[in-house]
Amino acid sequence: MAASTANGTAQAPDGWLLQQHVHYRQAYAAIDLGTNNCRLLIARPTNENFIVIDAFSRVVRLGEGLAQTGRLSDAAMDRAVGALKICADKLKRRNVHLARSVATEACRRASNGSLFIERVQRETGIKLDVISAQEEARLAVLGCHILLEDGIGPAMIFDIGGGSTELVLIEPGGPVPRIIDWQSVPWGVVSLTETVGHESDDTSDEARAERYAEMRRIVSGSFAEFAARIERHRAPDLRLLGTSGTVTTLASVHLELPQYDRSVIDGLIVPSESMRDIATRLSSMAPPERRTLPCIGNERADLVVAGCAILEAILDIWPAPRLGVADRGIREGILRSLMAADVEGSHARAELKRTRNGEA
Repeated sequence: MAASTANGTAQAPDGWLLQQHVHYRQAYAAIDLGTNNCRLLIARPTNENFIVIDAFSRVVRLGEGLAQTGRLSDAAMDRAVGALKICADKLKRRNVHLARSVATEACRRASNGSLFIERVQRETGIKLDVISAQEEARLAVLGCHILLEDGIGPAMIFDIGGGSTELVLIEPGGPVPRIIDWQSVPWGVVSLTETVGHESDDTSDEARAERYAEMRRIVSGSFAEFAARIERHRAPDLRLLGTSGTVTTLASVHLELPQYDRSVIDGLIVPSESMRDIATRLSSMAPPERRTLPCIGNERADLVVAGCAILEAILDIWPAPRLGVADRGIREGILRSLMAADVEGSHARAELKRTRNGEA
């Protein structure tokens, strides 16, 4: 199983075109503006890998209040634009050769999403591409599938976001796995939390348990059709890989880390029952208790419960004994796509030049 190194190098799929890359000094960038986070990754290709040279991540909560109003709030848009201005500055300072910037569920759903996209371009120079749920799933798979455990038969990759969750059943093999089936549901840690309602510090244990059960009921209902479709693909060797803040956070709690450490978490394999136990424990805690946990803190204390409910629903429909954890996804998928496309373009231009010059 391939894994990233502590310095951020990401292993590429076997036979990937980067080993022939002619632009080793060029920097490529990927921006992922999600419902909860704004993330940037800038990297350069190496022989068979790429190495991260700059990164940025900020919680912007772009989708805050979206479930109630159907619109992006002024405060949320201001936070996102502020983060994207930092990203734009990094793109300039790193002299980025090619970049792709994407927005996901919050911008897909918001009635004023297009106005926000126009504002971002006007104020930052960044042109956001509002991608479909299918493209979001494809990029997540491309970015993290190399961390999947070896095995026989189909495997499940999932991405729990802020506004949606993508489930992808794949057939591993080759540089890019074949997608057998996929599903996107409009439940992420922000959208599910806001739909069910936020809890208060003094919510009773009984009310907290009822709230968590309602979350699980909602998500399970959304997964039901997909679960029925993939039932025939179940095999004795079930494999599962998750990429999201939920799985990396729960994995950190599992290891009892004093602070988050990507080099330890990315590529980790955790017993699924341990993740279920942690999910149950976190859902039963009062918010002040969750805030004291080192890898949760204030930022995730109110959202992690929704992530736990989504994760348990996934484990219900694909009960793999172990869960792979990936601290990579859409951004890495974008970078791989950009770099591979640049290589192919260079080869096509070179071939056209040889043809025009009459070379064999």
